[in-house]
Amino acid sequence: MRKWLPTLLLLSALSIFLGVYFGPVSLSIHDVTQSLAYGIKLTLSKFVSVNPGREPRYFIIVWQLRLPEVLLAYLVGLALASAGVASQALFRNPLADPYIIGISSGAALGAAVATLINPLYMGPFALVFSFLSVFIVYTISKTNGAVPVDTLLLAGIAYGFLTNAITWYIYVTNPQKTHLTWMWLLGSFNGSTWESVGIMFIVSLCGVLFLSWRWRELNLILLGEESIALGLDLHLYRKIFLGIIATLTAFAVYTSGIIGFIGLVSPHIMRLILGPNHRELTPATALFGGVLLVIADLLARTLARPTVIPVGIVTALMGAPFFLYLLMKHKRGELIA
Repeated sequence: MRKWLPTLLLLSALSIFLGVYFGPVSLSIHDVTQSLAYGIKLTLSKFVSVNPGREPRYFIIVWQLRLPEVLLAYLVGLALASAGVASQALFRNPLADPYIIGISSGAALGAAVATLINPLYMGPFALVFSFLSVFIVYTISKTNGAVPVDTLLLAGIAYGFLTNAITWYIYVTNPQKTHLTWMWLLGSFNGSTWESVGIMFIVSLCGVLFLSWRWRELNLILLGEESIALGLDLHLYRKIFLGIIATLTAFAVYTSGIIGFIGLVSPHIMRLILGPNHRELTPATALFGGVLLVIADLLARTLARPTVIPVGIVTALMGAPFFLYLLMKHKRGELIA
């Protein structure tokens, strides 16, 4: 077993436990462990004959409020980080992130449109508009059956400017209806449900496993057109990886809003530690992204208690200085994908 795997799994378990332990209501370690044990027994009792015993005093807080929020943060971190490492390989650009193809701006537009119809549809509208944005950007970029990476990148940026302009027009002209969406736009795990956790578990697990399985293709795609000579169907795998990136990112936005920098920072930190080989880089980045986002969510809930800061603000404060550092290294030619 590789050394990084048990370390990251231990960090994952520790961060999840701390995320559940800390919050507005002070709990003891015994309260947390007792509630978790009761919740596990209660779940098992639906399938096998198990007596869960008496419900602990803080069970609702631990099992129904904090645990879904922390687990969702971890799974969204998995999705964004793995989408980030795939994006940097696909675009052969170390400064690329999962939102670069217009997913976040499309999701924001979908959320804005939903507020005009019914705020309850904000998540589904964001999901649909995310996929629609990828389809539009991909269609615009397609040239003679191929999709040049540079064209895809530029189309995503241009599309993002357009949808952002429409989104802000909706917000400015309908302030009474759109004020509820600010928390979502800045990213939040407040009110997370077990249903959302289940959705992200399936999406994140499938996405991470697939990208980890196709690590050779991620390595080859960094070579660009030269990879064709090595037997890679470049155009096919560009479509496949773009679809995986879009799915992971769209569902992350659907369940938690727009959270930046996790998909940019996580791959670089792991690349500095493990090197550029995607065999280890992809799964390690995913796990580390989960840990980072759980820590960011914990800080968002505790830094300004009782006020909860949108987690997107925390990740921006964590990630923006690191991005500037990467930008300076890239300027000096010290940064590779």
